[in-house]
Amino acid sequence: MCVCVFRLRKEYLYRKAQEDRLRSIEEKKQRVKSALDENRLLPTEVRKEALQLQKLLEFDDDGGEGVSSHIDDEYKWAGVEDPKILVTTSRDPSSRLKMFAKEVKLMFPGAQRMNRGNHEVSMLVHACKANDVTDLVIVHETRGQPDGLVVCHLPFGPTAYFTLYNVVMRHDVPDIGTMSEAFPHLVFHNFTSRLGRRVCSILKYLFPVPKEDSKRVITFANKDDFISFRHHTYKKTDHKNIELTEVGPRFEMKLYMIKLGTLENESIADVEWRHHAYTRTAKKRRFLSVE
Repeated sequence: MCVCVFRLRKEYLYRKAQEDRLRSIEEKKQRVKSALDENRLLPTEVRKEALQLQKLLEFDDDGGEGVSSHIDDEYKWAGVEDPKILVTTSRDPSSRLKMFAKEVKLMFPGAQRMNRGNHEVSMLVHACKANDVTDLVIVHETRGQPDGLVVCHLPFGPTAYFTLYNVVMRHDVPDIGTMSEAFPHLVFHNFTSRLGRRVCSILKYLFPVPKEDSKRVITFANKDDFISFRHHTYKKTDHKNIELTEVGPRFEMKLYMIKLGTLENESIADVEWRHHAYTRTAKKRRFLSVE
């Protein structure tokens, strides 16, 4: 069993490397094509390969969709089978973190919550894989305040790490609405960059496909790389207007790392993206959107 999983993991990493190589070639081809179409000098980085790239361009047509993505393999059952989510906490959680984990569990239809106890991460991941769990969600805290969320997609990854800010739980919101169990409609705003689309996929496939008459809406709105999470239900008051009711919880998320692996091998997994906070342009750059 271990040998089989290891082989599948190596195949996945090989496909990822092939995809990166093909994408690099595709980008160079587009630079050559745009330079020829606009009758300007070729970019210096593609001049040595220009003739070869031009020959490759002759075989391109308008029907292709670019380089196929390893994301197709990671989420190949998305939309076909409902995701199976397990929610747990860091070791020795406070009562507030336990309550937040319960609320996170209610966000995902059909999710299960497990008390962490003394279980190691490797044991959790192996148990999830044995029971066909598609995603493991772990919430963390500092001094009783929830401040971290890890989403590990199984069986091969990716694993996304988020910092949480301004967490307001359901019981802290006055006159909060009841929690609907319907499959929610999802709203994603301002995820326009390549990394933004990647994060959008990681979050989107945590939820099953909703029915058209669902009155539940979950919003992920990106502004300056802070993702605002909001959860509402709605009802029609008349033929023109609707009334929103907040369900909670509400918080802001900030992505700081994506790894191409699962939590039990995070020390050796390749880093797909990492936020470098202490560079000179860190405060000015935006990664999840193209502005």
